[in-house]
Amino acid sequence: MSGCITAATGLVLFLFAMVRLTATVRRTVTSIRTRELFRYAVRTPIWGVVTGILVTILFQSSSATTVLTVGLVSAGLLSFFHSLGVLLGADIGTTLTVQFVVWRVTDLSPLLLIGGALLWATGKKRLASPGEGIFYFGLMFFGLSLATQGTEFLRESPAALRFFQETSGPLAGVLIGCVFTALVQSSAVPISLLVILAGHDLVTVEAALPFVLGANLGTSATAIIAATASNSEGRRVAFSHTFFKAAGVALFLTVLSPFAAMLQTFSTSVPQQIALSHIVFNLVVAVLFLPFLPLFARFALRIIPKRGETLPLWPEFIDDRLLSDPEAALEAARKEMEREMALARRMCAIAVNLVTNFQPGPVRTIGYMESVVNSLKQEISGFLRLVSERPLSEAMSKRLFFYSSLVNDIERIADHAVNISELAELKKENRIGFSEAADQDLADILALVNTNLDDALTLMETGEEK
Repeated sequence: MSGCITAATGLVLFLFAMVRLTATVRRTVTSIRTRELFRYAVRTPIWGVVTGILVTILFQSSSATTVLTVGLVSAGLLSFFHSLGVLLGADIGTTLTVQFVVWRVTDLSPLLLIGGALLWATGKKRLASPGEGIFYFGLMFFGLSLATQGTEFLRESPAALRFFQETSGPLAGVLIGCVFTALVQSSAVPISLLVILAGHDLVTVEAALPFVLGANLGTSATAIIAATASNSEGRRVAFSHTFFKAAGVALFLTVLSPFAAMLQTFSTSVPQQIALSHIVFNLVVAVLFLPFLPLFARFALRIIPKRGETLPLWPEFIDDRLLSDPEAALEAARKEMEREMALARRMCAIAVNLVTNFQPGPVRTIGYMESVVNSLKQEISGFLRLVSERPLSEAMSKRLFFYSSLVNDIERIADHAVNISELAELKKENRIGFSEAADQDLADILALVNTNLDDALTLMETGEEK
């Protein structure tokens, strides 16, 4: 009984640390560094795969990367086609966690916990944020270390031996692995447990493979859950992720015995063979689908139609090379602010709709869009400061002043959209009802906001000097 409690405690610590590590990384790098990583995703599908790998290594969770991708596509900040490579890369990136278990990083977990805690305790932002991340990273593997200790008793358990060695067929193993992964929302947990059990000589690679396949299929549950509160774009991403996984499982089920034999030629260690099976599965799926992503994207559009507009995550027009020509630089800033306005307008429309039709998915969408608006505001403002250092005519100086004021106003509109979404959530939680007159007032407010944005656009295009 004590072994079961120890193992369960270890799993709880692992899951808690993984969630907190994801939140810490998202809080510290999502708005800037992760956004820069996603810049590469739109170059080619291969760059999308690389982006997915790197983001997943940061988050230590393919589920977090998948949910982020669903959110970005739903918000119109990343195109569906470019999300496909990210999904394939995320599945590859998550295999590193299991490999860490094979490399016995769990033995170093106390050092990571102590080192991270000391950095976190300094209170200095430059050290505290990395320290918090290191602490939770160490806690993840400390949890797995406890699970290792807690499962030692299974070596002497005939029931445990029968379960892993006499599971009734590969499909049963796939189903068990899929359900378990869907419940814990992490493929790293069941596959790491298989590695731990293999270290106790409780499971062979032949018996483990169906569970590994099921664990990989189970990761699609997170995307499906996220897509239930998403639009058609987000649902298409979830469908694609599930299709990739299901196709891979179907393929590998037909070659289980040769696959196991191949793994045994690579390593004599059963834990390493299991970790390799996880890596090989996701690499093969990526290699098989990469050349056909354009064709698959068209297929998915037929299954779940309605294409949405995409607004890129980063500035498209401002460029330091334009600073030598202030007129061109101001024009680039104007075009960039049009994009900022489009985002703010969409955020307001979504937020006001939440008041009468609340759903958690659009709240996340507004959050993603706000981070982009804030980043755009910072980059446009910085660019305009550089323009102000150049010799300007009186007319250009007026435009510069107008743009500098307007870029802040647009960002405040986006902030108000976030406030409205938060109030809509409180309204839902407290079951507060609005009258028809109140709903009409909200619609009028949104119309006024859109009118103001239209007026600002007109001024920018034809009458900024007035």
